[in-house]
Parts: sequence; C-alpha cells; structure tokens
Amino acid sequence: ALVPFSTLGWPAKTIEQDLFLPSTVLVTGYDIIFFWVARMIMMTTHFTGKVPFGHVYIHGLVRDSHGHKMSKSEGNVLDPVDLIDGIALQPLLDKRVTGLRKPETAPAIRDATKKEFPQGIPGYGADALRFTFAALATYGRTINFDLKRADGYKNFCNKLWNAARFVLMNTEGMAAPAGQLAPATEAERWILTRLGRALADVEAHFATYRFDLLAQALYEFTWNEFCDWFVELSKPALNGGDAAAAASTRHTLLVVLETLLRALHPVIPFITEEIWHEVTPRLGIERDTISVERYPRAQELPADAAAEGEIEWLKSVLTQIRRIRSEMNIAPTKPIPLLFTGGNAADRARATKFASPIEFLARAESQHWLESGETEPAAAAAILGELKLLIPLAGLIDIEAEKARLAREITRIEGEIEKSTAKLERFGPNTPAAVVDQEKQRVTERASQVTGLRDQLAKLASL
Repeated sequence: ALVPFSTLGWPAKTIEQDLFLPSTVLVTGYDIIFFWVARMIMMTTHFTGKVPFGHVYIHGLVRDSHGHKMSKSEGNVLDPVDLIDGIALQPLLDKRVTGLRKPETAPAIRDATKKEFPQGIPGYGADALRFTFAALATYGRTINFDLKRADGYKNFCNKLWNAARFVLMNTEGMAAPAGQLAPATEAERWILTRLGRALADVEAHFATYRFDLLAQALYEFTWNEFCDWFVELSKPALNGGDAAAAASTRHTLLVVLETLLRALHPVIPFITEEIWHEVTPRLGIERDTISVERYPRAQELPADAAAEGEIEWLKSVLTQIRRIRSEMNIAPTKPIPLLFTGGNAADRARATKFASPIEFLARAESQHWLESGETEPAAAAAILGELKLLIPLAGLIDIEAEKARLAREITRIEGEIEKSTAKLERFGPNTPAAVVDQEKQRVTERASQVTGLRDQLAKLASL
C-alpha cells in the first residue's frame, strides 16, 4: 500500500515546500509500522520539525509456499543467495537445521526439505529473482513464495536473451545511421505504437508504486509483442527484396530493443546491461553504462493507430491459421492452400497488402478469393467478423476429426451466446446504452460465426 502523509493528519504540503527530509520514501513491511516507522516519524519530527518520509511503501510479508512466516529458528528460510546461485540438497539441509529454536524438530525439517527440494535448489540468477519479487509486490499483506514463479521469470530472461541474439545476428556489421530512419513498414509503426502504450502503463505504475502491474506490463510487451510477434513480423522484410524496408526494419529492431532494455533495467539490471553494450554501438550510442541512461518516456515514441489496426488484423489471420494447423495436426512447415470468402472491402485490401507476409509466416502456398457463386470446398474454417478463412482439407487432415472440432466450436460459441443473452435479460433501465449495445453486438457476431461454422459442418457431412 502507498500511504500519503496527508491522510494521516499531516499538512498537505509537497516535498518542494520543505516539509520532508531529503530521503522521502521508506520501504517497509506492515508488521513493523508501529514498532519502527511510527517512532521514527515521531522522533524525527520532535528533533528536526520535519517529517522523515514523503511516502511509506508498505509491502506484504514474504512467507514460504505453505503460508508460514519464514524464520531461521523454524528452519523454513530460503536464502536469496541460494536462489541466485543454487544449492545442493545436503548443504541446504545443514543450513536449515542450524540454529533451530526447537532442535528436536530437525528430523521433521529434514524430511520436509527433502520432499520439497529433492534435488536441492537450482540457480535462478539475480535478475529472475528480482523480477519475481517485483511481480509479487501486490497490495496484499502476504506473499507466498513459490519457486515456480522464479522459474517462469528465468524463462523470461532467456526469452529476452534469445530475441536479442536474433536482433544482433540480423544487424551484424550494421553502421549507425546518419539520422533517424522513419519506419518503412506497418509492422514497425505497430511495434513502436505498442511500445509507447506499454511505457505509458509503466509510468503510471511507477507513480503508484504498483511494481506488480509494472512487471506485468513489461513482461507482456517483451514476451508477446516484441519477442513473439515483432520478431516474426520482421522476417518477411529482412528476407525480402525491398532493401529500404530491410534497412528500416533492422534499425527499428535495434531501437525497440535498446528502449526496452532501458525500461527493463530497474527490474533486471544485469542481463540488460550485458545486452545493451552489444546493441548501442550499432545505434551510435557511446556511453559507459545503461544505469545512468535516461528512462524512456511514452511521448517520445510515435503513435500510429491505423497501422495498429492493420497489424492486429494480420495477427488475427495468422493466429487463426496456426490454430487450425494445431488442432488438425498439420505440420507448421507444411505448405497449405488458403482461401478467403465473404469479408468486406477492408478485408480484401488487407489481404492484398499482406499477401507476402501471409505467404511467408503462414506457409501459404496459394491465396485465393472465392467469388460470389463459387462453391466452397471441404475445408477447415475460421471466422473473423464477416471474413471466412478456409484451408482445403484434401490431402491435409482427417475429415472426421475436423467435423468433431467444428461441433465443439459451435457448442462453445453457442454457450457464449447464451451468456450474453442472459446478461441482456438481466440488464435494467439504468444500464448504460453503450454496455447494452456492446452485448448485442457480441450476440450478432457470434450468431454469424455459428452460421458459418454450421454451413462448413454441413459440407463435411455431405462428403
């Protein structure tokens, strides 16, 4: 929790008005507010006439995975150094049974430790541990520490490292540009827009001391949008014949990575410092350390809502194609024919614009629009609004398996329609019109999806 002193009866003055001493933030657990924090405030105010802290950041108590308070005398402490470097089982056992308040509990503590850590504790590294505690820093009073969270953030650090390797391999030998390169592709404008949105969230979470939400915002942008999507979306430009698009994409990869490293540095300082020194020479940045670099600001990045909408459409198409591949057990590397039907003018324009990325990223050996009156072949289908994507099944999949998949999907969507209909029935006269309209729109869209899927199921049933 973040407690402003104005809520405690202190004058509503700012730090600039000289109410507080230079050290203006205290970080503490809630269990010692009375024993230490209150006394420090009273003593400092008495002797100096000033309040010692502008804010008190109160965090929860870190407990073990069973919710018990960690105590060396109880034998359930996890030493941060052991989490960073790792420790074998025997040294861990020796450490946990030393200095017990009740020595007779040593056998039980040994057994519990062997059960919980049969191989000892692997090393997670300082960055993964630091990120873990940032992600756990909620407003709750208790934090039950689970090593699986640390394992997940170790994977996050590895993900960032691998993405950096991709960027560095594709920009090897690249000289720093003479000036700022304007992004040449919509994928570049999309990632810069998304980075700006993420940084805006980060700034808001820093201001309110919500380190858990800050860690989540950085995690989601890094893992989902940069490492997963932009790395993939950059490949058609990097491997295409447009030299200007390739050069611009390489530059944007470096710019986004360098900006992201500065944003992540307070949370994972070691890996970001290491990667930053490899990235900066290619951008013409000549400084000693990332730790004194200016923190990135959202307003410094361009925003392009139009490009964002275009790329979100492309992502939806690729996601649906990959979903069909996964569900129908079609190998990711196997070329597929792709058909479009329905849709509106915007869908047709986008399909034409993104034909090359779709071919490259979806392994689409052909792309064709079915005109009005053309018979749809037996195909795996996905519905995106008015647009239907079809992957002809001949020689690709098990027909019966696809029929079962369509039946499951119809059942799922019908369940969503029932939920939305029930919501509409519960809405009263005071329900905002926008909420009612949104729910009605969902019913309409889902009904259209069911109709399209039923048509597809009927075609398969006739085979």
